[in-house]
Amino acid sequence: MVLTEPSTLFSAMLIALAYLIGSIPFAVVVSKVMGLQDPRSYGSGNPGATNVLRSGSKPAAALTLLGDAAKGWFALWLALTLAPGIPPLAYALVALAVFLGHLYPVFLKFKGGKGVATALGVLLAVSPWLALATALTWLAVAVISRYSSLAALVAAFMAPVYYLFGAGSLWRMNMPLAAALVGISALLYYRHSANIARLLKGNESRIGAKKK
Repeated sequence: MVLTEPSTLFSAMLIALAYLIGSIPFAVVVSKVMGLQDPRSYGSGNPGATNVLRSGSKPAAALTLLGDAAKGWFALWLALTLAPGIPPLAYALVALAVFLGHLYPVFLKFKGGKGVATALGVLLAVSPWLALATALTWLAVAVISRYSSLAALVAAFMAPVYYLFGAGSLWRMNMPLAAALVGISALLYYRHSANIARLLKGNESRIGAKKK
């Protein structure tokens, strides 16, 4: 069923579905399938790609990263596919819902990851150029500092800036979506509060550090 003018109820269903998609814990699923420890049992305890990398398995970390990013992209793609005429506010809430699903997944008793890859997937659905600019920002900071958390914080700050900067030339402005991107960035900072404290103290783990 494809709706050009979705009802409020149908939009609410898409938002709820986006949350469930975001709740899929790829870090746990991939680790279990590949016979690795549950990522919540070592390192930072975070069910995300960076912590899975501490297991020593780069393929598992890569699959986790792809899965977490894909669900962010898929939720928005699905909303536009099922309801091409979805209102800007509903579209923005779908973006926020899939991100919240990763942060507070119903399948993991609401204890999820920090959302960097899922946020990137959301940006990819909005615009490949927006995702590319944000990903390159993350990569540049990560390569220079070797701090995944610092790279995520800088990229999170820049993503809404890039969106506003490109509005009118690279994509049409969607004010509810712009607000959602700011909200996602704020949540990323909140979820990285412990990392920020460790960065300030100089004892934050670097990319590639083995699990303890």
